[in-house]
Amino acid sequence: MKVRIAVGLVAAVLIGSGAIALADDERGREGGRPTVAPVNNPQYAEECGSCHMAYPPGLLPARSWQKVMNGLDDHFGENAELSPDVAKTLSDYLTGNASDHATALRSERITRTLQPEQAPLRITELPFFVHEHREIPARVSTGNPKVKSMSNCTACHTRADAGSFTEREISIPGFPGWED
Repeated sequence: MKVRIAVGLVAAVLIGSGAIALADDERGREGGRPTVAPVNNPQYAEECGSCHMAYPPGLLPARSWQKVMNGLDDHFGENAELSPDVAKTLSDYLTGNASDHATALRSERITRTLQPEQAPLRITELPFFVHEHREIPARVSTGNPKVKSMSNCTACHTRADAGSFTEREISIPGFPGWED
């Protein structure tokens, strides 16, 4: 009995720390928990989603979203300025639902991979993202005319718009059945 309890405690610590990856299930969840909370703010979906995927807030920490929102006059080479009221509303939504405030498993893992002073502007710069995509060759991703960029989540993650980034929902255009 004591051995079973000790093994259970060790497993709980390892799972909680992220040392053991939990298997994705068919509902876009890991270990019974959502991978990333989906976008649930229509104004954010409309404003930001008109140019690119409205990335779920749980993919970046609040400090990163603050930097993004404070730099909309040069948003990755484009002027994406918003009225002050809209900018505040969206900033509040993004920072309030950021990875460091989220309970979704993948959001928690993203936060754990960052140092407190790190505030990456791009999701593709996250240590978690780099680790998860490390075995994907350029010919499959950035060299693929149907993908073009690692920031084009919806090209391969079939349910990215729903906040699901599970491995079993990946379909890389032009590379059916590709696995890492």
